[in-house]
Amino acid sequence: MPGYGTWAKMVGGGAALCIGGPALVIWVTPTEEELFKRYNPELQRRSLENRVQKQQDFDNFVGQLKEYSKSDKPIWAAIAEGEENKKQVKRDEAASQRLSVAAEVERRRQEMKSSS
Repeated sequence: MPGYGTWAKMVGGGAALCIGGPALVIWVTPTEEELFKRYNPELQRRSLENRVQKQQDFDNFVGQLKEYSKSDKPIWAAIAEGEENKKQVKRDEAASQRLSVAAEVERRRQEMKSSS
């Protein structure tokens, strides 16, 4: 049977791995500011320009997830249903646009007939 010294070594080694490993990862991982400072000036400028748009996209994504989570269905089913609804809305908009273009063409045709 192992002695108390062996148990102490095992506990100490386990604690060093469980605490020291994540601490080392945190210590060597650069922060967002440090990464941003390493960018070249062109990338920094583009990143700053796109920041507002990316934040807005993320806010829209989170809003959609909140909306989907209100459903009783699983999230993947709610997302699929939401995407299908968006496709249907786009199809309806395209159809109404085609109808309006056709009506405009017919109106012009009638106008040309009446003027000649």
